[in-house]
Amino acid sequence: MRPGGAKRAVYLAAGIAVSLVFAGPLCWEILRSLEPDPLLTAAPSAADLSHLGLSNYRTLLSGGDDIIRNVLNSLIVAVGTAALTTAVATVAGYGFGRLTFPGSGLAFGVVLLAFMVPFQAVLTPLFLEMHYLHLLNSLLGLTLFYTAHNLPFGVYVMRNTFRQLPRELVEAARVDGASPVAGFWRVLRPLVVPGMATAALYAFLFSWTEFLAALTLVTDTGLYTLPVALDNVELGTYGSLNIGLLCAGAVVAMIPCVLVYVALQRYYVQGLLSGAVKG
Repeated sequence: MRPGGAKRAVYLAAGIAVSLVFAGPLCWEILRSLEPDPLLTAAPSAADLSHLGLSNYRTLLSGGDDIIRNVLNSLIVAVGTAALTTAVATVAGYGFGRLTFPGSGLAFGVVLLAFMVPFQAVLTPLFLEMHYLHLLNSLLGLTLFYTAHNLPFGVYVMRNTFRQLPRELVEAARVDGASPVAGFWRVLRPLVVPGMATAALYAFLFSWTEFLAALTLVTDTGLYTLPVALDNVELGTYGSLNIGLLCAGAVVAMIPCVLVYVALQRYYVQGLLSGAVKG
């Protein structure tokens, strides 16, 4: 075997091994969701593979359109949070990274300070504030809450992204007669796609999987997000959990996360390539 072929074989083997580490638990979760609930709580055996079916998914959807409404609620909140966080963080990151104004360092320090304080530590005053603003039991209120929580990280990412861009790009756009807005939109925006994708992905995954704030700020069952709805999946006496339904719900909750990650990863690579300097 040629030296180059040996290196390629080692590279492929390492890539497959790393992929199995990440894909193995996902495939195992999907497999377990196809097994009946009694088999999930029993000792695993090879005979369980002969009882695979969609009974858990049918039971999950048999309660009417509740689970579908919960998925739609989560999608509305997650997509709204990702879009709003990315838009505000991009503008704020441009201001912190490209503009110089009095107190910019102090203002950015306050943003970092908010990034280090978990919302669980101030959940009670946040609840009172949301109540005062009449944003309880509202998907809009939950979206604004998640956006405020994700903004410090988004601003931090976008500020560092803008600071890495050479100032000559903006100066060349000004020489060509482009306004500051046109220079930002046409010149800088394609180059900061990696940071925007990172901020959007983080905001989407957080708001899609977050449980405590959704449980606290929303009490209307028709507005429950998917994590809260899955917590209420119970069957049997004394509130015994149906593990099969939970596994099926976990798979349903996993699908949008995988799709969004794959889609934003493509834009992430495209943004890196668009910033290459052509000689």
